[in-house]
Amino acid sequence: MIITSNFDGGNIKVISIESTNDIRLNIPKDTNSDFAQWFYFRLEGAAGYPCRMSLENASECFVPDGWKDYNTMASYDRLNWFRVSTEYDGKSLIINHTPKYNSVFYAYFTPYSYEQHLDMIHIAQLSPLCVLESIGKTTQGRNIDLLTIGTPSEEKRKIWIIARQHPGETQASWFMEGLIQRLLDEDDPVSKKLFEKAFFYLVPNMNIDGAILGNLRVNALGINFNREWESPDKKKSPEVFYVRNKMDETGVDMSLDIHGDEDLPYNFVSSIEGIPGFDERLKTLQDNFLSKWLESSPDFQTEYGYGKDEPGKANLKICTKQVGYRFNCLSLTVEMPFKDNKNLPDPVTGWSAERSVRFGESVLNPILSIVDDLR
Repeated sequence: MIITSNFDGGNIKVISIESTNDIRLNIPKDTNSDFAQWFYFRLEGAAGYPCRMSLENASECFVPDGWKDYNTMASYDRLNWFRVSTEYDGKSLIINHTPKYNSVFYAYFTPYSYEQHLDMIHIAQLSPLCVLESIGKTTQGRNIDLLTIGTPSEEKRKIWIIARQHPGETQASWFMEGLIQRLLDEDDPVSKKLFEKAFFYLVPNMNIDGAILGNLRVNALGINFNREWESPDKKKSPEVFYVRNKMDETGVDMSLDIHGDEDLPYNFVSSIEGIPGFDERLKTLQDNFLSKWLESSPDFQTEYGYGKDEPGKANLKICTKQVGYRFNCLSLTVEMPFKDNKNLPDPVTGWSAERSVRFGESVLNPILSIVDDLR
């Protein structure tokens, strides 16, 4: 048997392989960081044999409670992913699976590679509605990709949506794929109506270096982008530096930051009540947006989520808090589960790439419902 992770997004450390029933592994820490939780590896040579793979440092990971009621993703072709039986004993995360084929991949969530990212943005630029540009370079020299979709004008609302500040939260890339596909569907009436009133700036992957390295939360230098927005460092977090500067250049009427949550089995948003200047206008916009999303997507809910900040106590180093404060606009963090949507469970796939795509499509309905009131 062979276990490898030497590929885009791969991450695992082999301790020992004594037999198919005694495979001992660890989840390595992120590059230059103490965060750990993302894993993605390939097992070869165990077809037809019951395998017991123990990730022995699971209790030392970033969110150990996130392993409760979690089941690992698996795939034979990296196109179709399904859940396999997984247990957490308070110390180790134990994957139990009998592979049908000689080679199988296991991952924390359905991966979204750099090649998939490049395919997505270059297919998008073929639309007459879309322009692709690079607004800077990552610390490892890769392009920071920005899509502008729609026809810019001062009269129209400027809507910014970014994703995957935390590279292991691959749900965010799938969400963006659904969003982009629907925006560029010239037969979609919601998209057509939106383009009369708004245009979009999209950063589908904020943390490409970290994603390729197999990190959960940081870039190649160990920087957590979602704590950099108050005063981003051009050398350490160029993605935040260039994106925030571009926002300053264009202005922002609405902003969404797309994430995944390791623990909560729900889709929800984190809001901006605690920013200085949060007023009745922003509250009404937020309430109307959430209400419409509840109507248009059964996968969305507002009962469970993070606690609200007290007035004036928001952490302005966080993207949505800084953007909401900086531009006096509606700015929300969207969170999706690594487990399943407990309100609408699927025993085969749990929360999945496909459902993330549909969720990304669904966000255009609530945006349309409030677009006239954004300014």
